Amino acid sequence: MDNNLTDRSFWKSFWEAKKGLIFPIKANYVFGDILGKLIAEKQIKTAIELGGFPGYYATYLKKYQKLDTTLFDYYIHRDIIKKLLEANGLSESDITIIEADLFNYTPEKQYDLVSSFGLIEHFNDTKAIIETHLQFLKPGGVLFITLPNFVGVNGWVQRKFDRDNYDKHNINSMNLQLLADSCRQLGLKEVECYYSGKFSIWLENKAEQSALAKVFVKGLWFAGKVFTKIVPVESKALSPYIVLKAVK
Repeated sequence: MDNNLTDRSFWKSFWEAKKGLIFPIKANYVFGDILGKLIAEKQIKTAIELGGFPGYYATYLKKYQKLDTTLFDYYIHRDIIKKLLEANGLSESDITIIEADLFNYTPEKQYDLVSSFGLIEHFNDTKAIIETHLQFLKPGGVLFITLPNFVGVNGWVQRKFDRDNYDKHNINSMNLQLLADSCRQLGLKEVECYYSGKFSIWLENKAEQSALAKVFVKGLWFAGKVFTKIVPVESKALSPYIVLKAVK
C-alpha cells in the first residue's frame, strides 16, 4: 500500500481553494507557549517546519522567537507565502524555502528543532514518517510533532460531516503509545506524548454544509467550550490535538 494518503494535486487544490490564509500571527499562536519553553530550555537557534505550507509556524518562529528558520513542503505557492510574510512584517529573505518530496530528499544541513504540524497523520506508516524527520535533526536536537486528535468528539464530527477529509487521515497514528514507542524504537530520548488543548471541533468543508449541520456543529462547539471552561481537562475525548516531543 502506498504510504502517502494524499498527493501533490490534493494539496494544490486544497490550498488554492482555501480562504483566509493571510493574517497577522499573534504571539499566543497555538503551541506557542510550548515552543517558547522548549526553545529557551534547549537554547534552540535553528529550526525547520516540515510539510508546513503556507508557513504559519516558520513565520511564528522567525517573528517571535528570532530563529534561523526553514520551511519545507511538497507543495509551495510562493505568492501566498510572500503575502503571509508581509502581513507579519517579514520578507521572503527572512526564511529559507525548500520545495521537495520528503522521501526523496537529502538535507544539506541539520537543525536544532525539527517540527511538523498536521503532517504525519497523512501517512500509513507512522514510524517511517517520523523517521524522515530525523535526517534533518542535529544530535541533541528537539523533535516537535503535532497532529489532530480524531479519536474523540472532533473525530466523530469529521467522520459524520466530512468523511472525505476524515479518510485522508491515518486514525491509527493518533495513539499516544504508538507515537511514543515509535520514537523510542528510533533511538530518541526524553520522549513525551500527550493530548493538548481544551475542547475544539472544526470542519474543513464548513461552507458546503447545510444550515442545520452548521447550527448543530456550532451548538456542540459551544457546549464543549462551556464544559471545559468549568472542567479544564485535556483528554482523549475532548482535546483537539496530540503533541509529541523527543530529543535525538
